[in-house]
Amino acid sequence: MEPLRVLVVSADPLARAGLAALLGLSPELRLAGEAEPARAPAAAREVDAALWDLGAPAAARGAADAGGAEALAALAAGLPAVALVAGEAQAGEALRAGARGVLQRGAGAEAIAAALRAAVSGLTALDPELAATLLRAPAAEAGGPLTPREREVLALVAEGLGNKAIAGRLGISEHTAKFHVNAILGKLGAGSRAEAIVRAARLGLVVL
Repeated sequence: MEPLRVLVVSADPLARAGLAALLGLSPELRLAGEAEPARAPAAAREVDAALWDLGAPAAARGAADAGGAEALAALAAGLPAVALVAGEAQAGEALRAGARGVLQRGAGAEAIAAALRAAVSGLTALDPELAATLLRAPAAEAGGPLTPREREVLALVAEGLGNKAIAGRLGISEHTAKFHVNAILGKLGAGSRAEAIVRAARLGLVVL
């Protein structure tokens, strides 16, 4: 398996250097470049994913003022991105900007590699502690347990498939696929597919 080519993004040059060194500890990853947030979209050439450090809490406002959130959204629109955050507020900001993975800033090389691999595969990876805080999910599905068919559909949703693709994969009509997806959202108390995936992961229904 070829190593993932990763672009490291941070407003702090010391953080970029530290993350670059951390990537070198994993044979699954290869540093493809470093960039400040404002220059990240332009630097995202011939890379497979981005590792984005949102900075320490004290520096978060400055990074945002420099256009970091907007740059992350622009980058994440076309490239899988994993964000490193200092807490719940930054995690929410990263998810809203389109990050496919959110880890705490102290994450090790193994966790980062796993999250980047998941992001490139179209999955969402979320730090378990952050998931518990952000979602405050119940101990079981709020609307009752998922049926075997709904679990199959949920797994395909987690792969990033739309209703038409799910229907083709399972040999059902697109209308039926939509019905199952809506039922899953209702049972998980989720307002979107992305939220359903994260809630399902928190409940152990899918592995990210």
